Amino acid sequence: MEAVVRGRVEYLPTYEAMQAFTAARSETTADELWLCEHPPVFTQGLAGRPEHVLDAGAIPVVATNRGGQVTYHGPGQVVAYPLLDLRRAGYFVKEYVYRLEESVIRTLIHFGVTGHRVAGAPGIYVRLDDPFSHARLPPPLPSPKGGGSRFEGLGKIAALGIKVSRHCSYHGVALNVDMDLQPFGRIDPCGYAGLKTVDLSTIGVSTTWDETARVLGSKLGSHLAP
Repeated sequence: MEAVVRGRVEYLPTYEAMQAFTAARSETTADELWLCEHPPVFTQGLAGRPEHVLDAGAIPVVATNRGGQVTYHGPGQVVAYPLLDLRRAGYFVKEYVYRLEESVIRTLIHFGVTGHRVAGAPGIYVRLDDPFSHARLPPPLPSPKGGGSRFEGLGKIAALGIKVSRHCSYHGVALNVDMDLQPFGRIDPCGYAGLKTVDLSTIGVSTTWDETARVLGSKLGSHLAP
């Protein structure tokens, strides 16, 4: 899988390019991994509800065909788009999601951070009190519908949303590096009111977009291999 560092690019043309690439590819088309950074934009997934956008202000809201609900992309975030033929890779969507998340977890390990999965809530989370702790998370608290009690003490550092068409994936995963996190407070991130969002900078990791993109790209290349 060839990694293509696209850098700072507008979201909507990138989304349209992913669709075009996927529609045009054949059984012999090589897989690609696009590593991007977007200007400020809110994106809605297929499950997104307008009420989860609390105050978009001047930030555009783009409807997409990925799974999940609303999230925010902005400067200081590495967005990775694996354009992958899953049938050729030899695994199904559930394992693909696991491998995406594992790539993020391994990237965080590179920076000394422990990432966690939360059942039923795709993405990767860190302990707010000690992001470097290796201790397992306690059993989840009961979570009323629409509530966020299972996220007690956690902050979301990576969001995931994918689309699979003709066995081929696009969209992907976004890892927060050094962002203005204020726009996350203007939405219910991924549909969860009050869910805290963090980046590597706020939990004490000093690194660059380029370095994080390099590490994440390497981990995705390894973990998404057949």
